[in-house]
Amino acid sequence: MFPRRLGLALTAGVVLLTLGAPSAQAADTTARAITVQATGTIKVTPDAVRLNLTATSLAPTSKDALAATSTTASAVRKALAANGIATKDIATTRITVNPEYNYAAGDKTPTLAGYRATQSFTVVIRKADTAGKVIDDVVAAAGDGATIDAVTPFVLDSEKALASARISAVSKARVKAKAYASLLGEKLGRVVYLTELNSNYSPGPIPYGVGAKADSATQVDLGQQDVSVSIEVKWSLK
Repeated sequence: MFPRRLGLALTAGVVLLTLGAPSAQAADTTARAITVQATGTIKVTPDAVRLNLTATSLAPTSKDALAATSTTASAVRKALAANGIATKDIATTRITVNPEYNYAAGDKTPTLAGYRATQSFTVVIRKADTAGKVIDDVVAAAGDGATIDAVTPFVLDSEKALASARISAVSKARVKAKAYASLLGEKLGRVVYLTELNSNYSPGPIPYGVGAKADSATQVDLGQQDVSVSIEVKWSLK
């Protein structure tokens, strides 16, 4: 009868004991291992702003509505160009023309108010500190013919922040694994594998006008945003 051998495996802090006959697989150091997960998070200050806006007009005919909206859109483009926004950073995302109706109280039959035309844009403002002025100039140029739909501060190049988050995640994983190994009187060996579970950077929009005061220039408050990377690492035990 073969003597039974005690094997030890640790997964995310859970101790698993296995009993079995000695074999080539049991001699493999990867059979005795610690697997942990960790998340590294870095706070970053946005250096750019994404602006979503819409030029809109109501007219008796769809042709007139679209023409009026095109005039407003042209004024928006000129205001953006005057602020140094390149054409590559201005993208039309939607153009619509639809009938618009009035619904009077108690009147079962709506009446045609006209035709509503819209042209929506996404604009990248690469200098975040100029975003407030850009918004003010666009609104001044378009008047009541434009709406500001969203203002989203973001980081132009998030790869540097993601790289820092990965360093933080690996450091946290190593500290956690060493702590478990020490508690069990073991020492970490080589890394068996590392898997990146997810990397997350999702800047969210802020309401237009945040930071603005009456009779003053619009101020876009950038705040800070989180860039996170989650990993799973498995170490063999010596």
